[in-house]
Amino acid sequence: MEFRPDAYIPDMEDSVPESEKLNARRLVASYLTKLHAVGPLIIPRVNSLDTGLTEEDLASVLGAPVFGISIGKIQTAQDIDEVSRLIGDLEHKRRIEKGRTKLIPWIETARAVVHCHEICAASPRIVAVAFGAEDYTLDMGIARTGDDAESNVAFARNTLCVTARAAGILALDTPYFKFKDEAGLMRNALAGKDFGFKGKFAIHPAQVEAINQAFSPSPREIEHAQRVVAVFAAAERKGRGSTSLDGEVIDVPVVKRARALLELVTSEDRDSSRYDNDTEEP
Repeated sequence: MEFRPDAYIPDMEDSVPESEKLNARRLVASYLTKLHAVGPLIIPRVNSLDTGLTEEDLASVLGAPVFGISIGKIQTAQDIDEVSRLIGDLEHKRRIEKGRTKLIPWIETARAVVHCHEICAASPRIVAVAFGAEDYTLDMGIARTGDDAESNVAFARNTLCVTARAAGILALDTPYFKFKDEAGLMRNALAGKDFGFKGKFAIHPAQVEAINQAFSPSPREIEHAQRVVAVFAAAERKGRGSTSLDGEVIDVPVVKRARALLELVTSEDRDSSRYDNDTEEP
C-alpha cells in the first residue's frame, strides 16, 4: 500500500498493554533508523508522566533520527516543564543541540482543556498540540460518537484550536477509529478542518490519503483563491482598497486568506519532492 504521511508516530503508550511496555520500547528504538530512511519525520509517542515510564522511554529514542516527542495526558504547563527538563538533560548528555528536540503534547482531560493556553505556550519546543477524544470522553464520563458531535467534545476541539493559534503552533485532530469507514473519516476530517485543525492522526495507513486530501486545498478552493488575488490586484492598480467577486466583497483580510492558501499549496508542492520514490507500508 502506498501512503505519504507527514510523520511517523511509533507508539509506546495506549496501544501497548502494560506487560509489553519494555518490548515496545526496544522495538521502537530498533526501528528508528529504518523509519528515518523512508523520509517522514519521526516523532515517537512516549508514556505519560504519571506512569513513571517517561524518562526511560525518552532515553531509548532520543537521538539523531528523532524530530520530536509526542506525549499524552499532559495536564498543566508544569508537566511541560518537567518533560522539557528530561529532554534537555538527555540532549546535554548526548551532545545534541539544545532545544532541537520538538514536542507535541496531547490534550486529553478536562483539566488540560482548562489549562490549554498555558500548555501551548509553555515551551519553545512545542510545535503542535494534539487532541485525544478517547481519553477526554472517558474523563468527562460521556460516550464518544463516531463523528465527535458531542457538545463537550466540540467545545474542547474549538478551545484547542483557538489556543494553539494564539500560541503560534499547529492544532492536530484526534484519530478516527473506524478505519474502514472512509466516508465517515472524510466527514470527520473536514469538520476538524472547519474547527481550525491543521492535520489529523491516522491509526491505519489506509486513512492517510483521505486525511491528506481533506486538509489540502481543493482544486475549487485554489481556483477561487487565484481569482481573488487577481481581481484585488486589478483593483489596487486603480487605487481601490476593495472590490467584488461573484457578488461578494473582496477586501484585505479576504485577500490575505487567499494568498495564505496559495502559499500552502506551494509549500506542499515543495514538500512532495521528499516522496518522489513511493514507499510501502512498513
